[in-house]
Amino acid sequence: MQAIDYAAQANGSFALPDACFKVKELMEDEASTIDDFANVIRADPSMTSLLLKIANSAIYNFSGEISTISRAITIIGTQAIYNMMLVDVAASAFKHFSNQAIDLKRFWRMSVFCGLACKNLGITAGIRDIERLFVAGLLQNFGELLVAKIEPELAKQCENYDANNLPWQLQKQVLGFTYTDVSAELLKIWQIPEKIILPIRHYNQAQDIQINKDVKVLYLASRLTLVDSHPEVFTYDETVDESLCASLGISTHDLNAAAEFATNEAENILSIMNAK
Repeated sequence: MQAIDYAAQANGSFALPDACFKVKELMEDEASTIDDFANVIRADPSMTSLLLKIANSAIYNFSGEISTISRAITIIGTQAIYNMMLVDVAASAFKHFSNQAIDLKRFWRMSVFCGLACKNLGITAGIRDIERLFVAGLLQNFGELLVAKIEPELAKQCENYDANNLPWQLQKQVLGFTYTDVSAELLKIWQIPEKIILPIRHYNQAQDIQINKDVKVLYLASRLTLVDSHPEVFTYDETVDESLCASLGISTHDLNAAAEFATNEAENILSIMNAK
């Protein structure tokens, strides 16, 4: 099987809800209003609750309480609303996943940590529309769930990575491709904007890409995530490419700050998603 074959089998908990397509259609219609978006959100009480929780969380860090859907949409923006719905899909897929092939707690915390670190580093690198970086970081390894569901024995083999055989290297050996390849193919099927898919597809080749900052930021965030998850195995010095940091104007202090931010906020975001 190829990466696209795993993505094509995504269904049930891995399907994109109709509301996402409705929001995307509204985003493409210049005549749509805030009320149009709010009406889609209001139709789903769970989504309403999630929107308000995330709008008032450290992800956006707004002063004052945001208590209405319209206010949340006005402040956050419609693109961020769409991104939030993708986050909700990821949370739902995780909650409904029943499989012992992979360490689910490890998977989900690493996903959230990577999203938060990616956003923080994006701010440091001067990237606009940083909400998309949180989504890219969160979903970059989503393919792991698909492989674990369809071929659990192969997923188990891919869990046995170490400092000499990095996760993406082991996935390439076992599968012939990486989990991020599956993630990119799935997001393409979902018709997710290319600016989210591109860094996911290419960040493991970040050293060869000289233009796109998103790719480099996701690379750095993924390495910080690996170190955070397995500090007894991986270190910053051995895992992070200093030349990429320099090209983005990111210092060792910035890396530590991004890791600290992700560590402090991961549990908060996890609790929001798990309580929806």
